[in-house]
Amino acid sequence: MKITKLTTYIVPPRWLFLKVETDEGIVGWGEPVVEGRALTVQAAVHELEDYLIGKDPFLIEDHWTVMYRGGFYRGGAVHMSAISGIDQALWDIKGKALGQPIHSLLGGQLRDRIKVYSWIGGDRPSDVANNAKEVVARGFKAIKLNGCEEMQIVDTNEKVEKAVETIAAIREAIGPHIGIGVDFHGRVHKPMAKVLAKELDPYKLMFIEEPVLSENKEALRDIVNHTSTPIALGERLFSRWDFKQVLSDGYVDIIQPDLSHAGGITECRKIAAMAEAYDVALAPHCPLGPIALAACLQVDAVSYNAFIQEQSLGIHYNKGNDILDYISNKEVFQYADGFVSIPQGPGLGIEVDEAYVIERAKEGHRWRNPIWRHADGSFAEW
Repeated sequence: MKITKLTTYIVPPRWLFLKVETDEGIVGWGEPVVEGRALTVQAAVHELEDYLIGKDPFLIEDHWTVMYRGGFYRGGAVHMSAISGIDQALWDIKGKALGQPIHSLLGGQLRDRIKVYSWIGGDRPSDVANNAKEVVARGFKAIKLNGCEEMQIVDTNEKVEKAVETIAAIREAIGPHIGIGVDFHGRVHKPMAKVLAKELDPYKLMFIEEPVLSENKEALRDIVNHTSTPIALGERLFSRWDFKQVLSDGYVDIIQPDLSHAGGITECRKIAAMAEAYDVALAPHCPLGPIALAACLQVDAVSYNAFIQEQSLGIHYNKGNDILDYISNKEVFQYADGFVSIPQGPGLGIEVDEAYVIERAKEGHRWRNPIWRHADGSFAEW
């Protein structure tokens, strides 16, 4: 079998899909994208295409190695996201050719389903207590939200109190046993992160996510001394080498590699195994489309330390299209009692509706994240 063609589709709301074709008619799908940089990643995919055409798609480990190490400059969001989508598609081809789900080829599943959480609110938390109750009523056992608005490097007690009031209202609304993940989204700098983490401790959170930006990970040493809440981080780390110091430093309890950013199934399986050796939990980041979610579930299926999976059904970013729109076997993501089942079909286990993908790609998108500013006019982290 040989790879014959790579085709990319930029589709709403903010996704990039990849189809890899072979001379035996077996097709694999991947989701290589950086949110807000879809066109850039698309170009990177087609640069890697030059190497892949004519190659045996089964040699995934070798192709990954060449795609990563074959250029003098390597790593980073764009390069690794391009590799991620290609890697997902190659695993999809291999699974389909052998008639097996990817998790079977990775040693076999060790769980039948995994807990999922649902996003509530939008970029700025507001009226989230009612939103949380609605999500819990639909069966979810865990939720996540943005915990605060923009916050300067040293900000006011008023900003802290507002964030705490939001979380307090949610905890009161949904009771003591529903998991709450609070995403600081890298909006908070070290001085205020210490304050917020301590103030939120009484609400028994499931985790605090990205209390500081990944590039400021040395600040975690001080933050963990102000809270007993588990610390989660990793959506802006892109390889084993990026996660290496985070794990060895010992300040993170949960890692969140993104299967569309951190090297795909091949690399994230290795990152998960590294984390297990440090007794660190796995909760893959996935505010993206159905291909990315299917890839995450393959790694969840074989990773002992995986405990919860992000998914984007109904997330505020999904305007115009949602994750089930692009697949024909919509029942594959079986949500029940706060869990989603591990797909059992060959490859990724999803059937992409190619005709609909082509139709929506005619509209495409140019999604960009908002640009925020503080009251003094300076740039604010989104």
